[in-house]
Amino acid sequence: MSLSSTIRRLTCQHLSLLVLAVSWLPLPVWAASAGEYRQQGLAYRQQERFPEAIAALQKAVELEPQNVSGRVLLGWTLHLAGQETEAANALVMAFYLNPQDVPTLNALGIVYLVGGDLTAAAITHAWAAALQPDNEIAYYNLSLTYQRMQQHDWAIATATRAAELEPSNPHPLVALAIAHWSKGEQPEAKQTYQQVLGLDGRFGDCPFLDLDLKRAAFSPEQIQLAKQVLSESE
Repeated sequence: MSLSSTIRRLTCQHLSLLVLAVSWLPLPVWAASAGEYRQQGLAYRQQERFPEAIAALQKAVELEPQNVSGRVLLGWTLHLAGQETEAANALVMAFYLNPQDVPTLNALGIVYLVGGDLTAAAITHAWAAALQPDNEIAYYNLSLTYQRMQQHDWAIATATRAAELEPSNPHPLVALAIAHWSKGEQPEAKQTYQQVLGLDGRFGDCPFLDLDLKRAAFSPEQIQLAKQVLSESE
């Protein structure tokens, strides 16, 4: 046997032994952290790639099941994807972990509101407002909730408070306008809607209202009512 053949044979034997040895070693784990999955999920959500976003955020929850904010991110993303039942389940789990977490309550209350569970929405947002008295989200959504429950005075009071807390946001003023209108206070409703138009002229465009107010948790009936107030205010 030639020297070169011997070297090749020995090299192959050494490689075989090396492969066998390595096969007994534990393989490295290249798993992303929960935080990395959350960042990935948020990136997908911004692109409106909801299945991928939900999968990443679910993995983050699996890795850190006690992380309340991670469950809120998952719940809110499920809500944006139109999966209201799953969103409520995720947010209820976050609530069990910390019943005094205001972001959890804000998100859960909106999910209840959009899903039509008005009693649960009112209770959840009222608790959020009690925990954080300057929580404009809670007051705003309470107004939408009370208007649908035909509790007009409460709807007006909570919308007024939300507008005081966030004066540059037109949505509380739209909620206030429809609350006045529902109570039969048409002059106050039209005057309030003029304030809305002063903040953002786009609220004078009905197609804009259809898209924007839906995203802002207005019901279809409330959107039509806002468009009625607009037509009477022009």
